Formats: sequence, C-alpha cells, structure tokens
Amino acid sequence: MGLLVAFHASVPLAQAQMVLSDEAQLSLLTIMPGDAAYSMFGHSAIRVYDPIQDIDTSFNYGTFTFGNPLVFIGQFAYGKLDYALSIQSFTGAMHGYRLEDRPVVEQVLNLSPGQQQAIFDFLRINALPENRYYRYDFFFDNCATRIRDVFEDVLGNAVHLTPADPGLTFRQLIDLYAVEKPFLDAGMDMGLGLPADRIATPHETMFLPDYLHQAFDGATITIDGSIQPLVTRTDTMAWSIESAPVEPAWPWPAIIGWLLFGLGLVLTVLDVRDKNPSRRIFDSFLFGVIGLAGVLVVFLWFISLHTVTQHNLNLLWAWPTHLILFVVLRRRWEPSWLWMYLAATALATLILVLGWPFWAQALPPVVLPLVLLILMRSGWLAAARWRVPRSRFPVQDSSLSISN
Repeated sequence: MGLLVAFHASVPLAQAQMVLSDEAQLSLLTIMPGDAAYSMFGHSAIRVYDPIQDIDTSFNYGTFTFGNPLVFIGQFAYGKLDYALSIQSFTGAMHGYRLEDRPVVEQVLNLSPGQQQAIFDFLRINALPENRYYRYDFFFDNCATRIRDVFEDVLGNAVHLTPADPGLTFRQLIDLYAVEKPFLDAGMDMGLGLPADRIATPHETMFLPDYLHQAFDGATITIDGSIQPLVTRTDTMAWSIESAPVEPAWPWPAIIGWLLFGLGLVLTVLDVRDKNPSRRIFDSFLFGVIGLAGVLVVFLWFISLHTVTQHNLNLLWAWPTHLILFVVLRRRWEPSWLWMYLAATALATLILVLGWPFWAQALPPVVLPLVLLILMRSGWLAAARWRVPRSRFPVQDSSLSISN
C-alpha cells in the first residue's frame, strides 16, 4: 500500500510557521490500485491547497526507500520496515500517478479554518525528521490508517466517520485486490495465519484506501454546533487509460498444483504395480520444496515481528523436517525410522484432509492438491517399507537402487 517515490520531505514547509488563509482547503486523495505489488491495494494521501499562501502540497504517509531488493524483502518479511511521512508538491505527485496510469479521486473536505489549521499543523510537526518515521504494519498502521487517525485524533468528537461493515475477514478483504495476481495471492495466503481470518471491524476496514474513501464519503463534521457533511465535493483528478473491468486471472498456482498431483498419481499407480519403493528425484524434490515452505512458515510465525503471520495452520502440512527426507531419499541407504516418519506424515495429512472444511483458517486452494499428493506419496512410501521384509532394506546396501 506504500508509494514508491523518492524521499523528498520538504523541511522548510514542515518547520516554518504558516497560517492558512480563508481560501485554503484540505482534501483526501484516494489513488486507485496499480500494477506493481506494492500498489495493488491503492493509496491515500492528504492534499493541502492554499492559493493565497502558494501552497499545493501532498502529505504522503506511504513513503519508503526500496534500496537493495534483498534487504528490503528481508526487512519486510521480518516486519521491521519503516515508512515515513513525506511532503511532495501536488503537481509532482499527480505526474507520478499519471505515469502509472492510476486514477486519483479527490474529496474536498468541509472544515472550519481552525480545524484546517489544526490538521495542517499536526501534519507539519509529524513531517519533521525526528517524527516522520513509523513502523509499517500492513493491516493496522499504514498510509490509510494514519490518515484516519490524524482526523480522529485532531478533530476528536467533531468528526464522525462512517466506515462500511462488509463482514469480511482481513484475508477476504485483501483477496478482493489479488484477482489479477494469483501467485502473489497464494503466497500471501500461505504466509498469513489465523489472525487474518478474524472479521475486520468497520473501523479496521479503513486500512484499505477504498474503505477509507467510503468512510469519508458518508462522514459528518460538527462546525459551530452544526452537524454537516464532511465531504463537500468529489472530483476525479486523473482517469485510467484502461477502462476495461478487472478480469480474474487464471488460477495458475492451483492448476500447477493439480497437474503435479496428477503426475504423482500416475507415478504412484505405477509404483504400486511394480512394487517400486520410491522415486528418488520426484519424492526428494516434493518433500524438499514442502520443507522449505515449512521453514518460511516457522520464520513468519516464531521469528518475524508480524502478528498476523502467527498461529499459521499451514504448518500442519508444511513440516520443516521434510527437508530431512530431501536428504534421505536421495541416498542409497535408509535409516530404520524412515517408515515410521512417513507413516506419521501420512496420518497427520489424512487428519488435515478430513477436517478441511472445519479448520478455522482458510487454507489457500493451491494447498489441497499438494496435501493430497503428500498423503498419497508418504502413504505409499511408508506402506512399501512396512510390507517388504526388513532384509530388503539394509542400512547400507549398495544393491538397493532407488529408481526414478
């Protein structure tokens, strides 16, 4: 939701003592989603326009420095990514949005001179070098929630926002924006835990710029004891060249998952017929990838600072210990405990499948074919080793060729 821009906070504007004229107006800017991953949920900013004071400025809480991609991704995954409030000319901001072909909607706000000045002063103080940085949190502290909090904290009971109540979970809300990015959607669903499946309160839905826009659209403001609409005018400042409605992309992650399951099914049928105990390359690849996914889930749950990635039920099928199978299945000797580990994997995966509709966490659709594949392969590998006499599987027997 952050906006990738060069950091150019205007220190003179932030530090100077300025009194807005009677011609000044404040606006909420809602920038529609863009193609890049960081812009897929939209963006919010505050415009301060005063022709008398020659001010036309955008206050942007979504500024971050991309820098080294590996460092940025690492900081984001760990949950230690700082965003900042920057001050940018409105003309420059609009130029960037037009280059990205992103529509911009402006809601001109009905505020008294004192209310406008109070918000302007708060923003300028917040933009000072010692104040501008904050720890970004996708659901609870971002460019939209910061603006919501500015108006509620500065104006207090004088403002009454009217957020929508869609009755959706955090996961369901962000899924609405990921229909064109199935791989990113699958990745987010994999990383988010049970906290993301909580129904978002109306106040919390304003973490999305669209919902903040709706909350302002029906909001009221009290001026001199009179309750009035907060928004006096809504203008579209930039149009998108692409006018076609958003079409959901093909669910490629699920398609690939089911194709992989189909391949595993064929191989398992052949293995049962030929009494083949395993397929070294296929099985080691499968359990190696699953093990890596489990390591990522463990990192996001137990190590990262994120709270919405905790209590992730994907750990029920993505075991980090499957990396051991990656090593064992590629060797020509097998430890005596291997069949028991495989049997435990099959049993745990079977329980997961049987309880699929009842789990509190919404597991991503791409997971189902992978879970079924794990169940099928671990079940067969365990059965093959349990049924065959122990002498057929000596600890170190070079005559055992694990075919592929």
